[in-house]
Amino acid sequence: MLSKVILSSIAGLGLAFSVASDQVVAQINNEMPATQRLQTTQFRHIEQPFWVKGAVTTAGLGLIGLEIWWFLLSKPKPQTAKAHNGIQEIDITVDGGYEPSRIIINAGQRVRLNFLRRDPSSCLEEIRLPDFHIAKNLPLNEVTPIEFTSNKPGTYTFNCGMNMYRGVVEVKSAT
Repeated sequence: MLSKVILSSIAGLGLAFSVASDQVVAQINNEMPATQRLQTTQFRHIEQPFWVKGAVTTAGLGLIGLEIWWFLLSKPKPQTAKAHNGIQEIDITVDGGYEPSRIIINAGQRVRLNFLRRDPSSCLEEIRLPDFHIAKNLPLNEVTPIEFTSNKPGTYTFNCGMNMYRGVVEVKSAT
């Protein structure tokens, strides 16, 4: 997966640079006399200090590493639902995503997820928990409770109506 992302990025940049450089050379060749056209097809060596090359390379690799970490490796901190009167309960704010987006609960105990939607975008109007066959509309600035019981440990996702924003419910075995 990671290698496909990197290879497609490099291929895309190569294509963009090749198209752009061809257009620039074409413009230059049309504006120059015929005697100078032969000279412009050759590369000219530009001497740069080694530290500049190293700094540019280091900065580029650092940015690539930051993007990989941000999109593929960073995970939100999980929050454990608190038990009140035999029901595990947690408040989830819906504002440009779900906060918290990773919830830990115990198996075999009733769960109540209280969704408070603050984001007016249409994507977040609906919440879906496909593994529990739940789909509910989330009114703006209102708390919408969703209750279910999971008897099997595992990881279950919840998402918006367009499947753009996601969260995870981790069900741990009650020991």
